[in-house]
Amino acid sequence: MHCRLRSLALGIAALAASTVIAADHPVGGDYLLMKDPAGKPSKRSVSFKALKDLAIDPSQAGDPRTLGATIQFTGGGGGDGATGPIALAPGLWKGLGNPPGSKGYKYFDKTRATGVKQVLFKPGSKGGQLQVTGGGVGWPYAITQPQTAVAVRFQLGGETYCGNFTSFTKNEAGRVQAKNAVAPANCTPPVCGDGIATGTEECDDGGTTSGDGCSASCQLENTSALCAGVPATGGTDIHSVRVASGLQAPVFVTAPPLDPNRIFVIEQAGRIRIVKNGVLLPTPFLDVDGIANGGPGSEQGLLGLAFHPDYEQNGRFFVSYTRSGGGPAGHSEIAEYTVSGNPDVANPTGTVILTGADDPYGNHNGGMIAFGPDGFLYYGMGDSGSGDDPGDDAQDDASFFGKMYRIDVDNPPANPLDDVFAKGLRNPWRFSFDRSTGDLYIGDVGQNAFEEIDVQEAPLAAGVNWGWDFFEGRHCHVESGDPACPPGAAGTTMPALEYCHGLGNDPSTCGAHAFGNSVTGGYVYRGCAMSGMQGVYFYGDFGSAFINTFQGVSGGDAQNVQNRTGDLDPSTGGFSIGGISSFGEDARGEIYIADYGSGGFDGEIFKIVPGP
Repeated sequence: MHCRLRSLALGIAALAASTVIAADHPVGGDYLLMKDPAGKPSKRSVSFKALKDLAIDPSQAGDPRTLGATIQFTGGGGGDGATGPIALAPGLWKGLGNPPGSKGYKYFDKTRATGVKQVLFKPGSKGGQLQVTGGGVGWPYAITQPQTAVAVRFQLGGETYCGNFTSFTKNEAGRVQAKNAVAPANCTPPVCGDGIATGTEECDDGGTTSGDGCSASCQLENTSALCAGVPATGGTDIHSVRVASGLQAPVFVTAPPLDPNRIFVIEQAGRIRIVKNGVLLPTPFLDVDGIANGGPGSEQGLLGLAFHPDYEQNGRFFVSYTRSGGGPAGHSEIAEYTVSGNPDVANPTGTVILTGADDPYGNHNGGMIAFGPDGFLYYGMGDSGSGDDPGDDAQDDASFFGKMYRIDVDNPPANPLDDVFAKGLRNPWRFSFDRSTGDLYIGDVGQNAFEEIDVQEAPLAAGVNWGWDFFEGRHCHVESGDPACPPGAAGTTMPALEYCHGLGNDPSTCGAHAFGNSVTGGYVYRGCAMSGMQGVYFYGDFGSAFINTFQGVSGGDAQNVQNRTGDLDPSTGGFSIGGISSFGEDARGEIYIADYGSGGFDGEIFKIVPGP
């Protein structure tokens, strides 16, 4: 009788062990190393570790000696490696401790028939551990290119333990190394073809056929599918969320044309940082700190970044910066660089394609670069600095300063003045092109009275004179001893919008617009997530930190000007937006805000998203 009762109890325990409630257990990845030497499959190897993780508790899972288990490693992009589910047979598992299983389980296969040699699944007082080692010809994960991401999935009965590596310390053909990955939100893998772009999917049009803009593996083929699988929200309710912090004087945000999983942030001292799938990578994409002068608190340093329209194929990108040498404040340069075999790291040596004139003052350097709809690289340069344009450079056709340039990067000019596109600019601090219309928007910083937004409709013709220093905003710029606009002011183009520095200006001119003292030009929204905001232009002010919008220009005037500062206040998250040093776009056209930080040492990046 006692034996029958004992057998019944054991049977119930075994049944319970095999019918535990299914659950996801996202885990952090402490370490990953995979090697795949070219032409040497016998030398392949893998090592994965998740240690001291509270999500790992073998006592809450089934018994792999009865159930078996599977392990799976999957790359995140087209052409990345994958193992598929690898069966870990029940007979190769051993219970640890006394009684067996009280201290976890160990899988061991000395033959490495499936490529997996050992798996440790153990508890711990500070969290459990999951470790996988293996390799050899049986290990199926091939590394023929840098990996987009690597997901690890351990399945035991109804329990799923998952980790995801999206940043790497080494990432090249033949070798991938990563550490300290944060736990994913859940263990539900993206399903390519379900019509929803999730995880590392760049798009998802509901199908799995290549050639329609979104490939069979849900990777972008061209810009036509940028919004495929991205849910859109109507209406005009917006707010902001913080996506990165701990940056040093961020001054720009951008992304390559077909890369929706990363944004690139310029730190003024000379570094370009990557935020990849929401994680700020520790290693800079590029560091030109030894070349660029200036930095936090100045108007010099690394100021511009533009990816070639065909970056995904040719890996070319361009940076603009100021550097020492030449004039008392040095000079400006544009240089071309290329990406290395690791997509998160650039080759360290570049080629200068444009050298500016000697600069007598350290301010008004502009520095924004961006490719226009015509494929040319546009470059904004301020007047020579100081105040009131002492050299009258902005109106001097023979001066490098106070101009916008349009450059063929395949045939850069020997003399920059051969590529002048427009003149009459004081300090164009951020300009952009409407992705839909090609119209050009420029935020030009004023002197002591007015800030302005200039708008030029496409097709973009060269020769526009934006008026400085004849005009500041729409008003005569009066210097000492000069009571009226000087001769030659005719033929200038007035801004679409101006705003005042303070009540000392004409109240009838200032109206209800927020005051400021240093405009930061922004972008016309053409993204995927906010259908109700299409065609709305965002701009702000570095000094007063307001954020405004307008939509369209009619009769030379910006239309429907609105203050959106309160809507975009991230205080509900315990944050605030201070010095607005730049706006930026990701590959899909979603808009970001760069907060310079207090003294430039605690900068943050915020994303504009739908919803109240």
